[in-house]
Amino acid sequence: MPRKEKVGLVVSDAMQKTVVVAVENRVPHPKYKKIVVRTRKFKAHDEENRCKTGDRVRILESPPISKTKRWVVTDILNEARNP
Repeated sequence: MPRKEKVGLVVSDAMQKTVVVAVENRVPHPKYKKIVVRTRKFKAHDEENRCKTGDRVRILESPPISKTKRWVVTDILNEARNP
């Protein structure tokens, strides 16, 4: 089975070698059929500390790295604009 891949937005880079990535999933409501946005946060390993808050990144599923870390940042798609 292939490893899962997700695209999300970095919401925190306060930890060393770890970023928190928020992934949005748009699904229809079971009864009312309106599109609802559901957000889930994943902790991902960032070896070089390259990711900053606001970056759009691709993460890849991996074996457990720590108690809560099961994803690895593969590449940065869009860098955040810093004013």
